[in-house]
Amino acid sequence: MTTNVLVLCTHNSARSVLAEAMFNHWADVLGVDARAYSAGAAPSGCVHAQALAVLSAAGVDVSGLSSKNMEQFAEVGAPTMRVVITVCDSAAAQPCPIWPGAPVRAHWSYPDPSAADVADQAQRFDLTRQAIAYRMVQLVQLPFDALSNAELQPLVHRIGAS
Repeated sequence: MTTNVLVLCTHNSARSVLAEAMFNHWADVLGVDARAYSAGAAPSGCVHAQALAVLSAAGVDVSGLSSKNMEQFAEVGAPTMRVVITVCDSAAAQPCPIWPGAPVRAHWSYPDPSAADVADQAQRFDLTRQAIAYRMVQLVQLPFDALSNAELQPLVHRIGAS
C-alpha cells in the first residue's frame, strides 16, 4: 500500500514544493512505494521559478508541480495521508483540517528562500533544496509498513531535528 506524505507551507510555492519533489525523487530512485504531495493554507497559485530551476538543475522532475490548497486533501476521495509535515512557521500556526486517518504530524522549519534578495535567491533556493533533500531521503527510507503511527512519530520528529 502506498504511503502518502503531505507537506504544507502557507503559499505552496517554494519549500513545500521542494519537499514534494525531493521526496518523490528519492522514492523513485530507491523504489519505495510512497508519494508526497504539497499544499498551502493560502496558495499563491504558482510555483516559484527559482524552486523549479534548482530542482531541474538537480535532475529532479518538475512536471506536475503546482500550488494547491490543503483543503483538497481533506476532502472525500483524497489520498489518505500517513504523515503531514509543515515546513514554514506560519503554516504550522494555521488551523489545519481534520485529516482522515489521523496521520503523524511534524513541523520542520526552513527559512523562506524567496525572502532573500533577488541576487541571492538562486543560492538560497539551492541550499534549501539540499537541506530538504537530506531529510526527505531519510524519511522515504523509513519502513512505513512495519511501523505503527506511535512508532513512526518519534522517527519523523528525529529526522526533523537533524
